[in-house]
Amino acid sequence: MPPSTEHSHQVRRWLAIGGLGLCLAGSSALAAWRDEHVLLINTTQSLPNWAFWVDRSRVPQRGDFVVFNPPRTPLIVAHFGKAPAPFAKRVLGMPGDFVTRDGSVVRIDGREVARLKAFSKRGEKLVPGPVGRIPEHCYYVGTAHADGFDSRYSDVGFVCRDRIVGTGDSVL
Repeated sequence: MPPSTEHSHQVRRWLAIGGLGLCLAGSSALAAWRDEHVLLINTTQSLPNWAFWVDRSRVPQRGDFVVFNPPRTPLIVAHFGKAPAPFAKRVLGMPGDFVTRDGSVVRIDGREVARLKAFSKRGEKLVPGPVGRIPEHCYYVGTAHADGFDSRYSDVGFVCRDRIVGTGDSVL
């Protein structure tokens, strides 16, 4: 083969190897992104949003949506089944914030964040959630919805890192 043809074949071979490397790197990056993200569809009325991109590696900040696995209490199982889907709520209280309750009013560092109901829509007694300093790696989560089932009740309580699926961004 003439030298220019041999050189042309080598260039094409290196371009093919480089292209293959880029494809593999791209698919690896896509796989890593897929492992760290999930789409959540909200089926409740406690939030106005119905779809969230969830980032499993982002640490929640005040105001963020946090997606978490609810505990399997009798009340949660009665309303959401034996294997309830993850809940999505807003982070209203951060580690170190102080939660108080005055009658039905729940406050975080003096700011009203929720009001308690005594009974669920089905007539079940609702037990108030925790008060005091929010522990490290835990959050007070909630919604503005009057019937929101969140940290204001003991069945949800503070949501700690071991129950958190990720931090969400509303899509729709």
